Amino acid sequence: MPPREIQLIGVPTNSSGTTDGVARAPASLRDSGLSAALAGLPWFSDSGDLPLTAPLPQRGASGLLAEDALISTIGQVRTAVRAARTGGRLPLLLGGDCPVLLGALSALQTEHDQPGLLFVDGHEDAWPPHLSPTGEAADCELGLALRLFDEGLDSRLSDVLPKIRAEDVVAVGPRDGAELASANVPSLAGRLRALIRPAQLIAGDVEAATSAAASLPAPWWLHVDLDVLATSELAAVDYPQPGGLSWAQLTEITSAALAADGCAGWSVCIYNPDLDPDRSGADSIISYLTRTVSGTNRA
Repeated sequence: MPPREIQLIGVPTNSSGTTDGVARAPASLRDSGLSAALAGLPWFSDSGDLPLTAPLPQRGASGLLAEDALISTIGQVRTAVRAARTGGRLPLLLGGDCPVLLGALSALQTEHDQPGLLFVDGHEDAWPPHLSPTGEAADCELGLALRLFDEGLDSRLSDVLPKIRAEDVVAVGPRDGAELASANVPSLAGRLRALIRPAQLIAGDVEAATSAAASLPAPWWLHVDLDVLATSELAAVDYPQPGGLSWAQLTEITSAALAADGCAGWSVCIYNPDLDPDRSGADSIISYLTRTVSGTNRA
């Protein structure tokens, strides 16, 4: 099989309504050597960053910060992913934070009514917007995609959201169950096709995750929130938690997903360069991306 061309699309968004922190991730990773590391691969191209609407750090009618910017970003990501897919390329969205996923799923829904999702994240991200302690859409993008909160949403936001089925989602890595329970926020456990916590992944063995992903309906999207990693592996994330995956586990899951026929695209989010003064975190991310892309397209 010939290698799939991968198109990098930067999405410099921060759902806190600011332009610092994770919004600086795409530019910071390029400055740290990402483009140079991947530029020599004949199947890789970098289309730069999307020109996003300036956010306002105020909660809107749906209960989320920077709702106007969120609505605009979903539309821009949808257009960019559709263009890449139409051109036969596999889009790699480099965030920013997790709501970039909403535009990607919306794009897939123009091809197939019921796309799937492999959701690799340290959090379930299904807080009701008005209950979110931060007001960030990154607290609830999976819940938004599952359309759990439609009754409380501004119609402008509801109109641009994708609608996926819980049985078409495999979540790998959430470890925020205690936090959800203490806030009386329902967990998605038992509602998704599979929810696999880090403790269920024996060290060095991710077969449970890859087997579950193989059952997803095509096309499906691969979403990676880097806070799925243990803090000892990557500290430059906004909301660290105890536990988490190793780089080796994440690389194995990602490589298997990208090699699967049904995988339609990939998003990588939640790196905060402001928390990475020596750029050691950036180096680890670049190494992960380079190894994964090279391994997936190896002849």
